[in-house]
Amino acid sequence: MATDIKVPTLGESVTEATVAQWLKGKGEQVEADEPILELETDKVTLEVNAPAAGTIDEVLVQEGDTVEVGALLGRIGEGAAAAPAKAEAPAKSEAPAKPETSAKSEAPAKAEQPAAAAGGNGAAGGGEQVDIAVPTLGESVSEATVAQWLKQPGDAVEADEPVAELETDKVTLEVNAPAKGTLAEQLVGEGDTVEVGTVIGRVAQGAGAAAAPAAAAAKESAPAPAKEQAAPAAGGGEQVDVPVPTLGESVSEATVAQWLKQPGDTVTVDEPIVELETDKVTLEVNAPADGTLAEQLAGEGDTVEVGAILGRISKGAAPAKAEAPAAREAAPEPAKEPAPAAAEAAPTATAPAGGPSGGLDPNRAPRTNGSVTREDLMAFLSEGPGSVRPEDLSPSVRVAVQEYNVDPSRIPGSGPGGRLTKEDVVAFAEGRVQPLAPPEGVSAPAAKAGAEAPKAEGAAAPAAKAPAAKAAEAKAPGAGEKREERVKMSRLRQTIAKRLKEAQNTAAMLTTFNEIDMTAVNQLRAEYREQFEKVHGVRLGMTCFFAKAVVQALQELPAVNARIEGDEIVYNHYYDIGMAVSTPQGLMVPVVRDVDRKSMAEIEGSLRELAKKGRDGKLKMEDLQGATFSMTNGGVFGSLLSTPILNTPQSGILGMHKIQDRPMAVDGEVKIRPMMYVALSYDHRVIDGREAVTFLVRVKECLEDPARLLLQT
Repeated sequence: MATDIKVPTLGESVTEATVAQWLKGKGEQVEADEPILELETDKVTLEVNAPAAGTIDEVLVQEGDTVEVGALLGRIGEGAAAAPAKAEAPAKSEAPAKPETSAKSEAPAKAEQPAAAAGGNGAAGGGEQVDIAVPTLGESVSEATVAQWLKQPGDAVEADEPVAELETDKVTLEVNAPAKGTLAEQLVGEGDTVEVGTVIGRVAQGAGAAAAPAAAAAKESAPAPAKEQAAPAAGGGEQVDVPVPTLGESVSEATVAQWLKQPGDTVTVDEPIVELETDKVTLEVNAPADGTLAEQLAGEGDTVEVGAILGRISKGAAPAKAEAPAAREAAPEPAKEPAPAAAEAAPTATAPAGGPSGGLDPNRAPRTNGSVTREDLMAFLSEGPGSVRPEDLSPSVRVAVQEYNVDPSRIPGSGPGGRLTKEDVVAFAEGRVQPLAPPEGVSAPAAKAGAEAPKAEGAAAPAAKAPAAKAAEAKAPGAGEKREERVKMSRLRQTIAKRLKEAQNTAAMLTTFNEIDMTAVNQLRAEYREQFEKVHGVRLGMTCFFAKAVVQALQELPAVNARIEGDEIVYNHYYDIGMAVSTPQGLMVPVVRDVDRKSMAEIEGSLRELAKKGRDGKLKMEDLQGATFSMTNGGVFGSLLSTPILNTPQSGILGMHKIQDRPMAVDGEVKIRPMMYVALSYDHRVIDGREAVTFLVRVKECLEDPARLLLQT
């Protein structure tokens, strides 16, 4: 008896959806509640689960079709239909095998049958081929370019294992294998442009996968069994979804920055497993349960909405990780052993590429039309002994390597099995971690070659310099080379640009100026700096004086602490001050709450904590929302004067600047005083000129006579 597969309820006011992709094909066996189809609405992407266990008998709608709630999508027959096909698989796989390998191939085939039945990835008909289609690429993106194939025809693949990389004008994403088997064919080549839904290759299941163990053993003996052993473990327990959490007020989507855990890795409850980036913050998604990461449903660079499923965790499958790292550690050894030998055989050849240190010199990376293209980066990373293979790097890490112009072979990895993460690259570029030593047998020959070249091969030195001189001439300015570089704006940078332009277009923005004699504040800080830090554990900075002065001025002039909402003015009777800080991700304005109730030590402590979270990329959405007034200090970068832009919907922002000794008239005498220009940008719709000028005068009075901060006069 067949069971209908119908379109479920899609949510309030949503009556139809588009068939994004079939996760299971006709003839494939499915388990009850196993995802078999993805639907897309104008709000979310959701999965349709199998209503019963069995085999998919009919597929009544195609990918791209529009269907209404309750429409019939397909039918599932009884599970017994798939049994004969499974029984035939071992028999077919034995036929092409050689006598000496038949016994070996037969055992794994039998062992894999239970795993295939449990995971839903087994062959539904011996040798059946499953299409690899271009997935949905995101809103308004209809095509992509095939960047590279990660697997070649004949290679064994696991279900959900990346087989190809696609590039759009927004992201680089991986296409995963739809089933376990062998890559049978590639229908498009690298560099080809493909549309959503295009079939780019096929995976052979069942009999087609018989040669996979032999091919895998010929390339890497260790990883093949590790993956086979990890698969049953990952699929053996109950699976728990990893959804996108609530991202904050008015934020409905995020970008997958990087996966901190890979399929097969053991995870513990509340352990970070993936990083998401919104247009405001970077946040970590934690594991909802103990177990093993079974699959990743969203790739790095993908845009996901709140509630979307990022991946799944198999509960109670912890042993899988014990074998996976061993395989990862063992695999590189055969590839790395010949590298020192090659370096010793031709030290003079490796020295120019790697430099005296034996690592890769980023300045020698090839460039196309003045910029490093993806192909240039691939060629650069594959040079020299001890280098990192491009396929070992995730898309986000490749982008970071190019952006910071660093050698990935010298960066210590903190990810699973020593894998590089984006944070590793940033930390290395900022000098927060020490570079790895060059591989043994590389630095010595390189140094030796550099030392002996003038003595033993003096005649060869000019010959070696000649090509370098020609290359320098070819790259000289005026040789027709474009001296520019195009870098796509990050989500954060796009949001900053959008918000700043909105402020200019919305507010009637005006700036007024004044100057402050910082003598009294400097004397106080010099006198009490050591005692203050000893008592409170934080440094006595300049910000706490300005924050207290700002609050006192805001209390006197409430319009500066107000905002416009529609045709109303909202006066805030609390004082949450946004303080702009520069982070590696760009300008951010975390908020120090209730400044009027905090002591100077508490203000400095709060600001230091927020600044550290900003540098580490740990700021949360609530850290950035709800400020009533903002402060920004361009003086730390040497700015003498500026006109800051409002942080809407706030009506005022105070700009502080560099303290500079200037001659001033004091009591009829010319004296040198440490002076600072201050600027108040304000929304003239709310704040009159008199209030703006008075505000700066009050700030000036409090800082030139800090006793006012205590007496509030």
